[in-house]
Amino acid sequence: MSYSRFVCFIVASVFYNVIVSSIASSNGECQLKDKWGFDKGCDIGLYCSNSSNTFDQQCAKSVFSNPFKIVNNSLPFNKFAFLTSHNSYATHTMSYSTKGGFYGDNEDTSITQQLNSGVRALMLNIFDYKGDVWLCHGCDYKTGLLSHGPALGLFNEVEAFLTSNSYEIVTLILEDRVDAEKNTLGKAFDASGLTKYLFPLSKMPLYGEDWPLVKDMVIANQRLVVFSSSKSKQESEGIAYQWNFMVEYKFGSDGMHTNHGWSLKLNNTSKSLVLFNYADSKQKKKNKNYHSTFDFTLPKEINTKDLISTIKMCYTSISKRWPNFIAVDYGKRTDGGAVFEAVDFLNGKLLCGCEDVNSCQNGSLCTSDVDDESQNHIWFNV
Repeated sequence: MSYSRFVCFIVASVFYNVIVSSIASSNGECQLKDKWGFDKGCDIGLYCSNSSNTFDQQCAKSVFSNPFKIVNNSLPFNKFAFLTSHNSYATHTMSYSTKGGFYGDNEDTSITQQLNSGVRALMLNIFDYKGDVWLCHGCDYKTGLLSHGPALGLFNEVEAFLTSNSYEIVTLILEDRVDAEKNTLGKAFDASGLTKYLFPLSKMPLYGEDWPLVKDMVIANQRLVVFSSSKSKQESEGIAYQWNFMVEYKFGSDGMHTNHGWSLKLNNTSKSLVLFNYADSKQKKKNKNYHSTFDFTLPKEINTKDLISTIKMCYTSISKRWPNFIAVDYGKRTDGGAVFEAVDFLNGKLLCGCEDVNSCQNGSLCTSDVDDESQNHIWFNV
């Protein structure tokens, strides 16, 4: 059995959620959505993903296309789209759990694996517990029951990624129950080394204006953007109040045309960023194993081609704005890599009006399939 066939077989049949670096490095003949066979594996940048059962594998996209490298980073931060993970820490790896349980997982891979595959924004629930910042998903905020443990380990992983990838930017979007008066969050950032990367509140634009250029954020080494749901933290700790800077879609496909409860209306342009939540609510309701570590038959049911069509539908019917953050569950469980294709689609639309950011290399604007007249495309020679 060849090396690429062996890796594909192991990943698809046994360790689908663990082996990432080996997947990306396989060099076979199968292209996107091809079914791999025993005589050939998936090409570079693809991995073997199960679709409907463990014996029906296809080659799926395993990473997104980096727009900073395809075009460049000489554009404002709000002109790019970033893959985002819901409850990013809630994985079955137990990396952040002191309880050793599997309660309420939303992701298959660790924070480091998510970042390496292209996730650039992490949605985290945090709260005060034992004088520290802890991670929580459906837990008791007073007793810590069913919590996922201290956040320091996760923050350390983000710091390590930023240190190793000096041209990348990571965003944290915090559902924040940490006491502002105690500066507990600031202390956790200090302890992890993240403070040195924080993008300052003073440089964040209000009233829908453009953000600083990505290249300037990189040069200044201010590559960690943090938003908090705690309004008081903006004044007390200089951490941006989320709703001063973005609008957010309600979670779930059944509320896709609705803004999140604390967000302004989706067509409000006074905020410069748009967060698009996606989850197939119908599949969540009918599939009891949606939050299951051990069920790997869900890729098509969770992130499908409907993701891109839903984004298009919402653009034309509601917001007339392409999202900057696209938040999903189980980013690796996807039909042919629809999550990564959606990010490439959005960066194509934001940067040059193309259906895919890789088409932005041709030096001309693309013909759009939807009404883009209200969207300001930016084009430059590369």
